[in-house]
Amino acid sequence: STLLEYRPNILRRLGKAMSKTTILVTGGTGLYGKAIEAVIKKTEETKDETWVFLSSKDGNLVNRLEVEAIFEKHKPTHCIHLAAKVGGLFHNLRKKVDFYRENTLINDNVMECCRIYGVKKLVSCLSTCIFPDKTPYPIDETMVHNGPPHTSNMGYSVAKRMIDVLNHCYKDQYGLEYTSVIPTNIYGPHDNFCIEDGHVIPGLIHKCYIAKRDGTDFVIWGSGSPLRQFIYSEDLADLTVWVLRHYDSIEPIILSPDEEAEVSIKDVAEMIAEAMSFQGKVVCDTTKADGQFKKTASNKKLRTLRPDYKFVSIKEGIQKSVDWFLANYETARK
Repeated sequence: STLLEYRPNILRRLGKAMSKTTILVTGGTGLYGKAIEAVIKKTEETKDETWVFLSSKDGNLVNRLEVEAIFEKHKPTHCIHLAAKVGGLFHNLRKKVDFYRENTLINDNVMECCRIYGVKKLVSCLSTCIFPDKTPYPIDETMVHNGPPHTSNMGYSVAKRMIDVLNHCYKDQYGLEYTSVIPTNIYGPHDNFCIEDGHVIPGLIHKCYIAKRDGTDFVIWGSGSPLRQFIYSEDLADLTVWVLRHYDSIEPIILSPDEEAEVSIKDVAEMIAEAMSFQGKVVCDTTKADGQFKKTASNKKLRTLRPDYKFVSIKEGIQKSVDWFLANYETARK
């Protein structure tokens, strides 16, 4: 055999190596990242891809040099940007400057490194809290910049809004296809169940656990009347991977169950109590703030593209989340 006979095989292997797909997921070990990791294990498409799930141990994304080192090491072709400084209502109220500055630095570092290192597609995660406080409902993707966000999380919201601004700027200046997803409230396994600084469902799950353990009332902060749409983490992960592969627009897309699935915080608390087999009283502490009464989002754009997508119901998702928390109580973030 001559070297010439092997040449086509060598060229094929070389071509495959050169076209290798590497997807970098920032914030890859949190609620959202862990859900993406679970989802990609179930699909055939990922077998020829390298997925890198970053944690805070891989580098501080606030530090530009550390972000450059990450991109130099992994040389991603695609990026899903989930990393952010996040927290619940009361944490946001206390530390608005911290939320603005850290998120602005993280986003700028990741987005600019995507440009410098030739990332073909970037999908960043926004939040429904970026929408104007005073707005007609349901909100949709065209309304992001129609007025200031609610003052309770002003720092976080404005920093997140700037991702959408930069997606348009990178398209105009460099012709790059950077886009963003806007999920409604995420919950599921691997969440942060901290009562002080966590989000509503995991915080309430932990509170209900303590109330059951100690034989006390299950106390909700606020009136319990605000309405929210919640999306189970693996549904969100599934749709985010779909956006990476198939959604070709720089305009954001809302990822949310239908408007009819909106529930009150009190209803959520009662579902948690049922899932936890809590027999005590569920009490609302009305001395605490409620935040925005509603943030109803329209998923019309998503439904146009994925009309048959079936979401996990809030009741089923809460049961799964409670079961995971109880099974992983010692190691869960709390």
